[in-house]
Amino acid sequence: MSVTPPERPGKKTLISAGMAAGTAAVAVLGMVVAGVLFLPGDFLPGDDRDGGAAGAAAGAGSLDLGRPGTLLFRNAEPGPRGGRLAAVPLTSPGGARTLSGLSCVRVHARNGTGVCLTVERSAHTQAYALALDQRGGTTKKIPLPGSPSRAQVSPSGRMISWTVFVSGDSYAGDDLSTRTGILDTRTGQVIPDLEKFTLLQDGKPNTSVDLNYWGVTFTGDDDRFYATAKTKGTTYLVQGRVSTQAMWTMRTNVECPSLSPDGTRLAFKKATGDPSRPWRLHTLELRGMKETALAETASVDDQVVWLDGQRIAYGRLRGPATDVWTVPADGSGGPRMLLANAFSPAAIR
Repeated sequence: MSVTPPERPGKKTLISAGMAAGTAAVAVLGMVVAGVLFLPGDFLPGDDRDGGAAGAAAGAGSLDLGRPGTLLFRNAEPGPRGGRLAAVPLTSPGGARTLSGLSCVRVHARNGTGVCLTVERSAHTQAYALALDQRGGTTKKIPLPGSPSRAQVSPSGRMISWTVFVSGDSYAGDDLSTRTGILDTRTGQVIPDLEKFTLLQDGKPNTSVDLNYWGVTFTGDDDRFYATAKTKGTTYLVQGRVSTQAMWTMRTNVECPSLSPDGTRLAFKKATGDPSRPWRLHTLELRGMKETALAETASVDDQVVWLDGQRIAYGRLRGPATDVWTVPADGSGGPRMLLANAFSPAAIR
């Protein structure tokens, strides 16, 4: 059963014609057509990307979203296979890719549950969050009111989160407007917008109309989560609980957090103030709140994932293409390419 999130005053829907391309996010990730973000490797509307022999071949693979040691990702190879949900073994990421029939802008999976943020391109372009079972089949299809941006699954596989742009197309822009939702796959409950939760800032409810949230990452109890909030030009790391529908601020300048496998650290992007390199990847120790700058010095606009307890992975631009890179999470070493022509990685541990 599909669930249509309610519209909210003051939020412009991106899935409509007329949004201009050319902002920082578009320059990094791709282009906007009719308000929908297209990444490197995408076919544009009218290219018949899903038809013919190429579509059949791409759908021939069989995915296992519960198999440890699998790297799931969005295939960004040029041609008709671009955009497909794909997988390789973590031990041999350069090997043959198993491709599904799904086209995804963002993907993630944990413990036999996956999420694919997809865009159906027809007379009326519409984005959806697809909840996936262990074999990559769709179990729930939720309409999204904007352009897909972030997605994660909780460690147990029960909770799925997503973020879309509903106005603006850059987290650095003044016209930023997002909507972040959560699906409980066990109960079927859909929370279409975190802005319905209470946010406590310095112990007092923040009721500002400019509040935006993105980049949810869940703890192991399927209730507590971390995310980013932005209000009055400042970004905050927030912690929240689904059960109480409440959040509270923790510190400033933490974006797109991703919780480590042991639950002790967050990997995140931190604003630098340098327009030429807007973000730098860091980790944060939750117990002592110690920050560590990682060895990746290129600006990365992504919600990174943990490959294991020592390494993170993320998408990075290479000319008109995107690749998946990895770097140690303790600030040592240096970045290295893990997978060419790929985006939105997810390690199934």
